[in-house]
Amino acid sequence: MKLRMIASALALSAALIGGVTLAPAAAQSATLSGGFDVGPGGFQGNFNPLAATAGFTWLSVYFEPLVTYDEKLQKVVGVLADSYEVSSDQLTYTFKLADAKWHDGKPFTSKDAKFTMGLAMDAKSGSVLAARLKAVSSVEAPDDHTLIVKLSAPSASTLDTMTKVMMLPEHALSSIPADQLAKNAWWSTSPIGTGPFKFTKYVTDQYVELAANTDYRGGKPALERVINRYFANPAAAIAALRAGEIQFTYVDSNDVSTFKGDEAFKVIEGDSFVVNYLGFNHESPIWKDPRVRKAVMYAINRDAIIKSLYAGAAKPANCAYVADRLVPQGIDPYAYDPEKAKQLLDEAGWSQINGDKPITLLTYYTTPLATNVLAAVQAMLSQVGINVVPRAVDTPTYNSIVLNPKPDVAQFQLVYAGLQSGPDAGSINVGLNEKQIPPAGPNVVRARMPELNKALDAALAEPDASKRDGRYQDVCKVMNSDLPWATLWVANRYGVVSSKVKDFIWTPAPGGGPYQAHPEKWSLGE
Repeated sequence: MKLRMIASALALSAALIGGVTLAPAAAQSATLSGGFDVGPGGFQGNFNPLAATAGFTWLSVYFEPLVTYDEKLQKVVGVLADSYEVSSDQLTYTFKLADAKWHDGKPFTSKDAKFTMGLAMDAKSGSVLAARLKAVSSVEAPDDHTLIVKLSAPSASTLDTMTKVMMLPEHALSSIPADQLAKNAWWSTSPIGTGPFKFTKYVTDQYVELAANTDYRGGKPALERVINRYFANPAAAIAALRAGEIQFTYVDSNDVSTFKGDEAFKVIEGDSFVVNYLGFNHESPIWKDPRVRKAVMYAINRDAIIKSLYAGAAKPANCAYVADRLVPQGIDPYAYDPEKAKQLLDEAGWSQINGDKPITLLTYYTTPLATNVLAAVQAMLSQVGINVVPRAVDTPTYNSIVLNPKPDVAQFQLVYAGLQSGPDAGSINVGLNEKQIPPAGPNVVRARMPELNKALDAALAEPDASKRDGRYQDVCKVMNSDLPWATLWVANRYGVVSSKVKDFIWTPAPGGGPYQAHPEKWSLGE
């Protein structure tokens, strides 16, 4: 408890010393301001949905996909698609499109949807979705309101991937070569979508402003403006929230207690669906012996970290899943046992493999909570003779290091990261399958495990939904025994919103969503 209080106090002091920059019109009753990209679900500074590994809470306010999750993350529902059908062999997906307009007034048609799919499938565009869409064999637009996506083989994660494909305007982007699109100024100066709010302004490193799309097919939004304020950390955002400068932000679990019971705020809590892990860089020879990887698991007192730092708001994970239906009986719980860790390291010859040489532990988690977690992990590993040195960087820097086709292994022999384990269990495939090693995909740990590949491929290709959970249990067994990662926990996430905000929906979804949030209904009262 004392450690949490000190960390929070230091972070808040730093935020107050640094000050906060106010966005114009933030105090107007028709304007809702928030820290939408604060925390692990955000991606501050990214305007390109093709390149988004997070930040969908904000991007979904002005861009829209064909389909998305409902707010409970339980089923896929239509957005720009009025309806969709999946063939019995799960090889053909047919989307019937809604009548919609781009923010510049031009009609949205299936030609735009086909164009967008082409960009999403092309890694040259900077798309992080290309690897997930490998099974797509063709995209057809037989008429203005129909899109047909055909697969070469069943892929259970296709709909999940489609929720992240934000539709883009062919008439605005077709003249830009795909390999020049990722860094084009269009994204941060004049982007157009179909959502309830449209882009008006970006003040570098300070805020993004959107104005109501009065022609939105779902009706004129209740708000006139929505502003996304940028903050260095959650503590700075919390200070702005308490001062009334913003009306919403993400908060760490150790800050929740300061808001509960305060009628001026509402705390929103939910499962993150993200498993946090220590990822062994398999191109580093120090992790080659499985006994070394198991020693890491036994050396970390996960229960103590969850109790003291997460205030109990997390569940230990012994593979990529914690949902009961996906976790088989009999897997190793890796209970805290530092003596066993030392024994395994001795058997493996750790003193000759690496000894006390420093090991870079790279992460994009920069919150005070993450800093404390890594300090605890560092201390626990040190007790058994593993010397890790945490290095926290922003998300773009992290991605540039770990996704580099020719990486410098010394920069990330170990990573502390998270990957979504739901609502679609197949989501972890891109982080572990050998076919997804960069530049093909985001298997940043460069895992090359034939048994794991086999289990993942079988789960994704299983056409019978009633058998799919069993397939994912097979994945869990291999992960638990072979340890491509040292899996740690799945934590709850929290948002805090002013009680003045009405009809506000925020779900602590992996990567910030997307999901049905209905921003056109958000409003501010007294």
